[in-house]
Amino acid sequence: MNAPTQRLAVVVSHPIQYYAPWFRWMAAQGWSLRVFYLWDAGVSAHADREFGRTLVWDVDLLSGYEHEFVPNIAREPGTHHLRGLNNPSLPQRLRGWQPDAILLFGYKYLTHLRLLLAPPAPVIFRGDSHLLDAPAPQILKRWALRWVYSRCAAISYVGQANSDYFRAFGVPPAKLFHAPHCVDAEHFAATAETRAASERLRETLGMEGKRVVLFAGKLIPKKRPRELLAAFHGLAPADTALVFVGEGSDLPALQHQAATRPDLCVRFLPFANQTEMPSCYLLADVFALPSGGPGETWGLAVNEAMHLGVPCLVSDRVGCQRDLVTEGETGWVFAADAPEALEAALRRALLATAQDAEGFPQRVSKRIAGYTYATATAGLAQALKALGRPLSTP
Repeated sequence: MNAPTQRLAVVVSHPIQYYAPWFRWMAAQGWSLRVFYLWDAGVSAHADREFGRTLVWDVDLLSGYEHEFVPNIAREPGTHHLRGLNNPSLPQRLRGWQPDAILLFGYKYLTHLRLLLAPPAPVIFRGDSHLLDAPAPQILKRWALRWVYSRCAAISYVGQANSDYFRAFGVPPAKLFHAPHCVDAEHFAATAETRAASERLRETLGMEGKRVVLFAGKLIPKKRPRELLAAFHGLAPADTALVFVGEGSDLPALQHQAATRPDLCVRFLPFANQTEMPSCYLLADVFALPSGGPGETWGLAVNEAMHLGVPCLVSDRVGCQRDLVTEGETGWVFAADAPEALEAALRRALLATAQDAEGFPQRVSKRIAGYTYATATAGLAQALKALGRPLSTP
């Protein structure tokens, strides 16, 4: 794929482990881009409110592409409130670099709204919201969202539920370009090193010979880890272990709940940074993301697990479900509003993987092969190319 000749400015809240490798990949392909970061979380220690711990990613998030940090004058910097990103010098810095287009991630902050009022170049918006787990917004919010998206020359959508969301707020099909959510496939590849680390971890946890259901992420109510543990208790599979990787407000309750069934194999691992995650996923026969929301916009952990050939069990409120998880083919799906459905789906998953241990990894790998930096970048290139056509630019 030939890189476009346009200069692309990228505006994103902070260095993110999913996006920084994408920017590096694009730069290596010849794209002329500069990333404007609005906050330094991820590369400097900050308190993660949901993990309940101080966090710094242990992978390189800054090398290999042009970037700069735009001063943030917010009294309380962060992405948890409107005023957490307040960067009044951003428009001037953008004009100084003279981009042909701006790729804007999100809208819920002062800096983003200020930029949309008077963008120095056409804006390509990227978001991953959906309407799967929330009632239709009230009139005022619907009006506000229609205004936000009308200010953008093009919209980059990550999947089917996200496309439906944008169309619900008046975005015409001609402005929509598919650039799927993706992760660093090279990082999440099974190597001899990661397989050996996974086997050592299995031995440490005392799970030799057992099949594994894995949950990895924030142990918080919207992710529904307690419901997953209850379903596991209900099935009580003697040959299977349930492993939780992560931290959060639900951890004490989970540990107490697990202690009521000492006959079952339930293990807890602390938060695992990016370099540790591949070996954790390789433990799994099934990866579970039973989120009920609100706010499970995609579930990039599903991408990570699938790159390692692991089929996934998800609720119908997880944003990636329609794109990545097909019942009985690449995983299992249950209705989030049916309390008994999770246990039934887990039963199907354990039975199916026992009967077709080789088929699922093959189908999973085939499906996730279309969700890479190359495919996402191709969609973005199409959006850039379309900027020469009348698309209701601001």
